[in-house]
Amino acid sequence: MAIACEKCGELSDGRDVHLFTLSNQSGFAVEVMDYGGIITSILAPGREGSFADVVLGFDELDQYLGDHPYFGAIVGRYANRIAGGRFRLEGKQYNLAVNNPPNHIHGGEQGFSRVLWESDIFDDSLSLHYVSEDGEEGYPGRLSVDVIYTVTPENELRIDYRAETDRTTIVNLTNHTYYNLAGEGDGDVLDHLAYLNASQFTPIDEHSIPTGELWRVENTPLDFRTLTRIGDRINQEHSQLQKAKGFDHNYVLDKPNGELGLAARVIHPDSGRVLEMQTTEPGVQFYTGNYLSSRITGKSGHTYPMRSGFCLEAQKYPDSPNKPEFPSPVLEPGDEYTQTTIYTFSAVE
Repeated sequence: MAIACEKCGELSDGRDVHLFTLSNQSGFAVEVMDYGGIITSILAPGREGSFADVVLGFDELDQYLGDHPYFGAIVGRYANRIAGGRFRLEGKQYNLAVNNPPNHIHGGEQGFSRVLWESDIFDDSLSLHYVSEDGEEGYPGRLSVDVIYTVTPENELRIDYRAETDRTTIVNLTNHTYYNLAGEGDGDVLDHLAYLNASQFTPIDEHSIPTGELWRVENTPLDFRTLTRIGDRINQEHSQLQKAKGFDHNYVLDKPNGELGLAARVIHPDSGRVLEMQTTEPGVQFYTGNYLSSRITGKSGHTYPMRSGFCLEAQKYPDSPNKPEFPSPVLEPGDEYTQTTIYTFSAVE
């Protein structure tokens, strides 16, 4: 294993931003910035030893400093949506930014995706550290967060999350990388085959907020319990697809919460590239880039139109602070938030 580091730019206040390259001897490599913890590139193997960058993103730091759809970033303190930008905790109402009207999304105006994290390298891993002060973005408690990236000889990208608080708060962290296993900028992802280890999902209302119910995927176009081409059902006339403009739903994983288990597998038949995801979290948001746009100019001048990437976001369920029937996102002082998610890249003949 090897980790290289180079300066890739500066913030407006003069602080340096660094790009870290984590690689193994087979040629598998992951690039991560300390700004936002952003995964800027993953060089993944394909059939007959071919490699391609399978991550949507930009060439320059300045582009990440501008407006973009969370390409590759750590999102928190609460990933995904909170209805109306408010929740109650210990009898008190907390009001958050409504940055995805009428909802709060991905931690707020800045969140964890637009801050510079402290970095350290140890035992072939990159460790990023950030302290979110009490009241930041409206959340209670001083939250100390560590996110650790590790590349293994088995072409795994392992992400370990840890967090502690001095006041009762809510936590839901994830990574928001957009993947295209054909290679970033190489068309849409509708020809990818997807498997999701979930027999239920959380249906949404017209504002993409879960209703609180759990629906079975059986006899719906959201059933990915067998490998299914993403494009085969994405445009079916189903209320859930129409509300989300495609797939943008939280899947309830068929495994115990807190135990590392299979969440998803995606295959690109032409290149042979395979992405497998394991996580300790109870849910995964499967998102097919429904709001991407050809107005976005990414790496090497490539554009990223609608559905040119997909996301697999390990998570607590959306709007869990307002849904006591969902797995709890509450973190108490003296307890530790932990999560492990592993993305494994391989190829089939």
